[in-house]
Amino acid sequence: MYGGVREIQEKGRVDWFAVIMYLVFIVLGWFNVYAASFDLENAVSMFDLSGRAGMQLVWMGTSLALAFSLLKIDTAFYETYAFAAYLVGIGLLVITWIVAPEINGSRSWLVMGPVRLQPAEFMKFIIALTLAKIFNVYNFRLMERKNLLIVVSLILVPLLLVILQSETGTALVYLAFIFVLYREGLPGGILFMGVAAILYFVLAIRFSDVQWGILSVGEVISAALIIIFAAGMVWNYVKRREVSFMIIGLGLIVSAAGLILHFLKLQVDAGLLALIALGLVAIYLGYLALRFWKKIYLYILLFVVGSFAFIESSEYVFTDVLQPHQQMRIKVTLGMEQDLRGSGYHVGQSKIAIGSGGMFGKGFLNGTQTKLKYVPEQDTDFIFCTIGEEWGFVGSTFILVLFGMFILRLITLAERQPTTFGRVYGYGVASIFLFHLLVNIGMVIGIMPVIGIPLPFFSYGGSSLWGFTILLFIFLRIDKGRKRA
Repeated sequence: MYGGVREIQEKGRVDWFAVIMYLVFIVLGWFNVYAASFDLENAVSMFDLSGRAGMQLVWMGTSLALAFSLLKIDTAFYETYAFAAYLVGIGLLVITWIVAPEINGSRSWLVMGPVRLQPAEFMKFIIALTLAKIFNVYNFRLMERKNLLIVVSLILVPLLLVILQSETGTALVYLAFIFVLYREGLPGGILFMGVAAILYFVLAIRFSDVQWGILSVGEVISAALIIIFAAGMVWNYVKRREVSFMIIGLGLIVSAAGLILHFLKLQVDAGLLALIALGLVAIYLGYLALRFWKKIYLYILLFVVGSFAFIESSEYVFTDVLQPHQQMRIKVTLGMEQDLRGSGYHVGQSKIAIGSGGMFGKGFLNGTQTKLKYVPEQDTDFIFCTIGEEWGFVGSTFILVLFGMFILRLITLAERQPTTFGRVYGYGVASIFLFHLLVNIGMVIGIMPVIGIPLPFFSYGGSSLWGFTILLFIFLRIDKGRKRA
């Protein structure tokens, strides 16, 4: 009797911690939008609708109304119409690709009079809902071939459509859902392969100009990593240390042979030696797969071959697939080019602004880099440089701590969901916020390429604020409707 009364009393309680954090973020974001867009010669009030801060206030008001409305909708609605929302979202992406005007190099905005909407922003919560719906099917197993194909397609279709709109940054955000898949049973090895691919690409491009025979330095270093990774996978999955040592030994033997030839004053092609080492490792793994008839050896062999193929294709992708401005952004990030007046200008000025803030910042509206408009897009994608300049290291750290607490809270809420639908959607929400935070801060301080994604709740823009609000408050409504013991 008491337990039943307690359940009725607790059911329907919204998570006020997350709501308060949301309110704090949008208010702080509003102040920073005003600071970033403040014009010394034509100063306007924060409430003036002719300024960006005034318009952001309008977006905040509509977002609050939207949040309140989302909390009133029955939880079953989101699950019932998830697939319908996905089809509508895909349709909007196609329409946007066809009819949208080109704005800042991309065709991702639907313009309706004074209002501009970016459908790609709303696909974030739509994909999260659709994945949650799929995973909530009875007896669903992610690693069954059919199920994995469906889930991957649900993510890749909108991703490709957004890339066609030349909005690569937003498209990459959809890759954050891999963390959801990992939570729901995707093997850690696949996540590791993704990290390895990034590492291979960076090494192959960063050292592509230095040749060691038929391979570049980057390819040779990557080949050494492939051997180390293969040995580590055998150690982890097969538990045979002698095989791991043998794989490392093959690499060392070839390297030693190369050194001996070098000391004998014989010409050594380091690239050829790397190919020989990889070939020997591949042959050895193939032999183990046939002798012991274990698929794991075959998978590791495929990893070795696939890794080398990926490395060889990296330079082609970089030079022939990526656009020149995208190539330059990557080169600037990797320290291959300076280009302070071109692609590196944004990051260079942003770093100056953040560094000039010192420990405690210059104070509200006192940032010289910001006020003199040295940093492009400083009230949208690069708004964190305004925080760094005016709030300093202490203020910037405070904001990052708040975001960390917020994301950890979302993960906590996701883990306590009684249904797979709620848990998957919750992890989707946390993954999107985490990806935005890491990439936005990373590109502003120069450790990641500039791909143009906003800082949640801080960057100016209605589509962005609406998208993040919907993403969050659908989850809070799902959590609000869960049954509590």
